[in-house]
Amino acid sequence: MIRIATLTVGAALIASLSAPVDAGTVEENKQVVLDMTQAINTRDLDALDSYIAPDIRRHSNATPGLVVENRNQFKAFLEADFASVPDSFQTVNIILGEGDKVAVHATYEGTQAGNFGPFPPSGKRLKIAFIGILRLEDGLIAEIWVEWDNLNALTQLGHFPPPEANASREVSADE
Repeated sequence: MIRIATLTVGAALIASLSAPVDAGTVEENKQVVLDMTQAINTRDLDALDSYIAPDIRRHSNATPGLVVENRNQFKAFLEADFASVPDSFQTVNIILGEGDKVAVHATYEGTQAGNFGPFPPSGKRLKIAFIGILRLEDGLIAEIWVEWDNLNALTQLGHFPPPEANASREVSADE
């Protein structure tokens, strides 16, 4: 009996520690993410001060070596993106929130008119899906994890040849 009571108390403690943030806060966090997306789409970088923490951190395996550890670096990253794809636009397709985190499945699209990292302007359009997880602190986005398929993007822009349809071939017994 004591063991069961201990487990029950332990389970109750764990449940209380992992209790979700109130639904109002989750909905407010989701709105901050949507408002930030709108500010990016309208190129209103000053408005980002209302949505992005001064010490924001951005993480992405899709952009290795890119360091974003504060709001100014985040804005510089966006300015470089706008120079590469001046008509870029993000559409949030799915948004979910839990606790201090908001997850989005979104679409990024636009025409490459400037350098895209080491790749010269192609004049071609791309439309790629991406997934982001954003952590909010005190009503501001404090951390972002974002990932997308670079190979898909580079293929659409003409910087990477798509795999040949006949990539699979029969292997002879001599090989």
